[in-house]
Amino acid sequence: MNFTESEMFGAALIGFDMIDGPFLKWKKEFSKINDKVNLNDFAMNFYLAFRGGNNSVKKPRAILYDEFYIVAFPRDLELCCLFMKPQNVDNNINQLNKIASRIITEMESNDEDDEEKTAVDSDEDTIEEIIRIIPNLLSGTQMTTPELRRYFKLSNSQIWKVMSDLENSKKITRAAKKGRSILWTAI
Repeated sequence: MNFTESEMFGAALIGFDMIDGPFLKWKKEFSKINDKVNLNDFAMNFYLAFRGGNNSVKKPRAILYDEFYIVAFPRDLELCCLFMKPQNVDNNINQLNKIASRIITEMESNDEDDEEKTAVDSDEDTIEEIIRIIPNLLSGTQMTTPELRRYFKLSNSQIWKVMSDLENSKKITRAAKKGRSILWTAI
């Protein structure tokens, strides 16, 4: 990594008190950082970001924000943070954004292909068998629609049609909500 000292606009040492937690021990500004970061307010956030969690978890060495990045070096319970101005990072971030967009598009198309394959595998006889099994499965228990969908390898539209038919025929009912999912149970 190549950098010049002009990229560094500040440094801070964040200490740790066993009662009060992280605190700003000292700071030094090499250039004005008014809008970028208020070190007094962010001492705990930086400390937790670089030192939080247990020892088995990998911890970052640097964190990149829109207008600056921080490189941290731990020493005992203290943390020395160097505040840097990123130079020529926008181009790299734009390239990474394009890669991420391609990956997201590819993964979404794979999910759609998987749903189509599942839908082809579930013919009408299988659906009728599932409609017969679900009330017995939900007897005395509750399951969400996504759980049932994965259990029977149905597409999203197929499981909702099955559940709607069972609800209309008064064999199952909505018990509660779990996040955005509906919990179903047998009547």
